[in-house]
Amino acid sequence: MYQITYTQAALEDLQWFRKQEQATILDGIDANLQYEPTRTTRNRKPMRTNPIATWELRLGDFRVLYNVGEAVSIVEIQRIGEKRGSQFLFRGKGENL
Repeated sequence: MYQITYTQAALEDLQWFRKQEQATILDGIDANLQYEPTRTTRNRKPMRTNPIATWELRLGDFRVLYNVGEAVSIVEIQRIGEKRGSQFLFRGKGENL
């Protein structure tokens, strides 16, 4: 089982969402990333090279960007946002990856 940690940026991203959305995101993280976080699935995939994270978890319109420390069994959540079209939105603002 992997330990899940959050960066300060991810915690700030999470606070931007409504309480119900926060619960959905946190439940999705626990359900999808505690076991085999590097196994590609329909909602979990490696990302193209970018400065933020190596993996993406899709939870409906929400996106969780994360890195995995295989040697120490840690999943570090880097950012949490939404995806509209081809653009990532973090705290309501678009960012290019």
